[in-house]
Amino acid sequence: MAKLTNCLDTFSIYVGTYAKYNEGSLYGAWLELSNYSCYDELLKAMHELHQDEQNPEFMYQDYECSEFFIKQKLISECHLSVNIYEIGKQIDNSDYDFEVIEAYAECMSYSHEDVRDLLNSLSDSYYGEYSSDEDFAQTTLEQDGSIPENLPSYIYIDWEVTARHLMYDYMSSNGYYFRN
Repeated sequence: MAKLTNCLDTFSIYVGTYAKYNEGSLYGAWLELSNYSCYDELLKAMHELHQDEQNPEFMYQDYECSEFFIKQKLISECHLSVNIYEIGKQIDNSDYDFEVIEAYAECMSYSHEDVRDLLNSLSDSYYGEYSSDEDFAQTTLEQDGSIPENLPSYIYIDWEVTARHLMYDYMSSNGYYFRN
C-alpha cells in the first residue's frame, strides 16, 4: 500500500503555558507537528514561543488530531508524549494506511498500550476493506472455497443472515474488517 501522507500531517496543537493562563492570558500559538522532525525540535519551538518564561509549563489548550492519539493517551491538556514522533514513524513505516490502524484500534477499544503490539496484532487479523458485511461475507466465503463454484442457479444464499453469523468471528470499523 502506498502511503499518501504522514500520520502527523494533520496533528496541530495550541501551546500556551499554565503561568500565562493563571494570569488571565491565553497567549500561545498553533504549531503543526509535521513542521518539526522530532520532539526536541518541537520542544525548542515551544520554548522559543514562550521565551519570556524561565521554565514554562506548557499547556496544550487545544489540539486537532485523530482520536487515535487522544485515546492512546498521547496528548492531553497537560501532556504530549515524548514518543509522539517515534510512534508516528512506526505507523508510517507499517504496511497499513493510518485509517486501517485507526479502525483496528477502535475495534480493539484501544487496548494496546504499545503501538508495535497493535501493529503486530493488526497484521494477524486484517481482512481488507468492504462496502458492507454482506459483501465481506460473500467475498470471504467464495475465496476460501466454502461456496462451490458450480452452485445450482435455484439455490440462493441469504447474504444478510450469513453475514450476521459470520460477523461473530469478525469485527469492523469504517469499512475495514478484522478477525476477532
